[in-house]
Amino acid sequence: MKKMKNWLLTGLFFMIVSTVFSQGKVTGTITDGTGSLPGANVQIKGSSTATSTDFDGKFTLNSTTSTGEIVISYLGYENKTVKFTVNGGTANVGTIALTSNSNELSEIVVKSTVVDIAKDRKTPVAVSTIKAAEIKEKLGTQEFPEILRNTPSVYVTKSGGGFGDARINIRGFNQNNIAVMINGMPVNDMENGSVYWSNWAGLSDVTSAMQVQRGLGSSKLATPSVGGTINIVTKSSDMKEGGSFSSGFGNGRNFKIQGSYNTGKLENGLSASVLLSQTMGDGYIPGTQFEGSNYFIALGYGTKNDKHNFQLTVTGAPQWHNQRSTASTIATYQKYGSLTEPNIKYNPDTGYLNGEQYNIRKNYYHKPVASFNWDYNINETTKLSSVLYASMGRGAGASATGGIGGNVYNSSVFLLPNGMVDYDKIQAWNNGTGSVFFNGANRTRTQVGGVYQNSSSTGRTGAGNAADPYVYNTTSGITQTSSINSHDWFGALINLNKKLSSTLTLDFGIDARTYTGYHFTVVNDLLGGGEFFDNTVASLRPAGRHLTSTYATNVQWNVFDKRDYDKISFNSTGKVRWYGAFTQLEYSKDNLTAFVQGAISQQGFKREDDFVYLPTDPLASTSYENILGGNAKAGANYNINEKHNVYVNAGFYSRQPFFNSVYPNNRSTVNPNLTNEKITGFEAGYGFRSRFFNATVNLYNTTWNDRYLKGNALPAGGGIAANTTYTEFTGLNEVHSGIEFEGSSNITDRFKVNAMFSYGIWEYKGNASVNAYYQADNTPVAGYTAATVYMDKVKVGDAAQMTASLGASYEVLTRVTVDANYNFNDKLYAGLSPVTFTSADNKGALQLPSYGLFDAGFSYKMLTGKNKDKSVNFRLNVNNLFDKIYIAESRTNIFADDNVSSSNAALGTYASNNRLYRGVADANQVFFGFGRTWNFTLRYDF
Repeated sequence: MKKMKNWLLTGLFFMIVSTVFSQGKVTGTITDGTGSLPGANVQIKGSSTATSTDFDGKFTLNSTTSTGEIVISYLGYENKTVKFTVNGGTANVGTIALTSNSNELSEIVVKSTVVDIAKDRKTPVAVSTIKAAEIKEKLGTQEFPEILRNTPSVYVTKSGGGFGDARINIRGFNQNNIAVMINGMPVNDMENGSVYWSNWAGLSDVTSAMQVQRGLGSSKLATPSVGGTINIVTKSSDMKEGGSFSSGFGNGRNFKIQGSYNTGKLENGLSASVLLSQTMGDGYIPGTQFEGSNYFIALGYGTKNDKHNFQLTVTGAPQWHNQRSTASTIATYQKYGSLTEPNIKYNPDTGYLNGEQYNIRKNYYHKPVASFNWDYNINETTKLSSVLYASMGRGAGASATGGIGGNVYNSSVFLLPNGMVDYDKIQAWNNGTGSVFFNGANRTRTQVGGVYQNSSSTGRTGAGNAADPYVYNTTSGITQTSSINSHDWFGALINLNKKLSSTLTLDFGIDARTYTGYHFTVVNDLLGGGEFFDNTVASLRPAGRHLTSTYATNVQWNVFDKRDYDKISFNSTGKVRWYGAFTQLEYSKDNLTAFVQGAISQQGFKREDDFVYLPTDPLASTSYENILGGNAKAGANYNINEKHNVYVNAGFYSRQPFFNSVYPNNRSTVNPNLTNEKITGFEAGYGFRSRFFNATVNLYNTTWNDRYLKGNALPAGGGIAANTTYTEFTGLNEVHSGIEFEGSSNITDRFKVNAMFSYGIWEYKGNASVNAYYQADNTPVAGYTAATVYMDKVKVGDAAQMTASLGASYEVLTRVTVDANYNFNDKLYAGLSPVTFTSADNKGALQLPSYGLFDAGFSYKMLTGKNKDKSVNFRLNVNNLFDKIYIAESRTNIFADDNVSSSNAALGTYASNNRLYRGVADANQVFFGFGRTWNFTLRYDF
């Protein structure tokens, strides 16, 4: 009995020992070959045991087996599997370096098949990826699209310089022709394709990663991606538990504060993420004060068997900002600066009123977006992804209407010696207490019906005599008004992903959207006037309306409140219905990946207008004008070996016209010249990947035929009064071809270099036709019916056709890094209106001076906390370090050898009169880029 007990005790002892030694810890360090990778995911293969690396890239895992494998994954890097054996209770796998896949977003981040993310060495498109860390670190007080400045074939400007007023071009196509997708949802305005970055200012706070897919892109939808697709993937609720607080400030009294927290995925499958931020400042340009908020709330639930995953996300960025909307001439910037150093900050829209700075130009908007995502893993080969989304935008852009003796609000008669607008003088005229000089004398205002009456009249009509063709009156005034552009937008995307075999995967789905846009004008400020007279409602003519109600330019937080306004000038509702279907077949085996893709959509356009038309007029509410469009794409990628790959793709788009092309000039008559735009794209690329050097080269050719363009009014003269006409161009064709290079290298463990180069040849092909119409009744202008405009070989303007950048970062001490980047832009041409190209011997597009900008930054991360698992991060950015003065864009096309007077050649040219700035005629209306700016951010991550 005693011997048996000893055997039992001995056996139990060995069981305990073997159990102890079969359990242990797996440790190691994860790097990218040069430095640690904090936040990398480490999981024991075949189990739920997982952890994340700390701020030094170190990790510890508890293993219940003596041998096994760990799988390491990190956003933008190839997954790596490493074997381990526990000896003595611990297995140290040492330092593991991951290989960068800079153009790939891990499936850990993107779970839904409605988000078309391009994968490196697999998806055959030209793509660049910017990760959240880079956005947080380098964006600072720049506009969100400016983080893409060092991407090939991308040109970004701040335009007038107001908060969120930046614009972006890809391969020479403006952002109306670039698809912007957020978590798979299209966000381009359904009426005109526009993207207003001020409405999305908060995206920089919540973006996990952003991809720029140049060309036709990988989206399965029938999107307006003529130039490319910007794919933005936001945070999800099931991120790792933790959060951050940050505060930043910069020049222009810019200030921002932000806080966020993520619960991580709880044991019951629930998760939540919240982010709040507030920003404000005076702006770099005088009179561009702004204030914006940002909120992001994500709630998630995932079943334990990973069959279902639900995500509810709500985000919005209510904001207001004053603007610089008027592009001044170079001579004006010089007038308020000097001939050699023009005052690039000059703002002709701002001034003072009642002792405080005042700007009649203001934007205020709130566009929250809510989405509900459901990802359902039906079985091992079938997955269903769905997203329902809604957006209700509320807001407007404020400007001025009316005039005083033919003078608008920023005419010279209202400018102070420093160039600012004397709004006090306008107010004094409006209330009858002051005078204004026009038509040869100081004049005072007269009343209409016993009241100082404002209206849309400028106080000048074209019914005078030969000596002076205009008649002036003393009854008109200037009013601040807002053009409301609100909308209700609802949509759904459903995609079924089916693995037909080990090599074939089929996607097919539907895309449905409905959009209602509300467009009207309201009075904000009578500026001393007694009433506003409006005579634009057809059913109330000729008596019109006498209005005294005004509406403040405040952000509307409650977007469900449909307010009742006294509307003036115009009132129309645009409705767009979109029904689409798409499919994609993908083949993947060994080193070859290929796809064939197709999409079809029907867009219906309906217009309602109770101002222009009587209620009994059939045009007061049109039927839907339905137009069919779609696309077809195909491509293939072949990995020659682990380092080299090549790809090709081709596609064709038949794109429906925008709403204002269907119903031009705010009228309800369908355009008789409607035709779909045709876009054909070809692309080829080569990629090289190694541990120390990555590079990609792309060649592309995009043809854009039958482009519809609504142009400016005809120049005054020949019996045509200024601003009484509009133009339409048909048969405009463009060809955009080019080459792109992007590369990065780890020179040493601490020294990294990246570079970019792109060269484009973007030209109009063949001639086009112009038709001109009078704005009042859409009747044709004599001599401008199918008139020829000579556009062949004219350069496409508004974006630099050659760009290059070279950047480097160096870790001078542990977690202390300095970085710098030089960005160069050349072959930048002025924006142009084809209406001026009525002669075959035209001079083409004006080329602006090239320029280069140098940016620099400094980062320091200090580890804190008992386990050094928290950090305090310091970041300083300096943009345009050497304060370079440069022209970012020109809205006119005046050459140095053009005459300064169109009616008197004897006065000579701009060159002969020494009216040039760096070779550019000083009559050109331009926006200069920003000079030196800086910002500092302090962030605590926990």
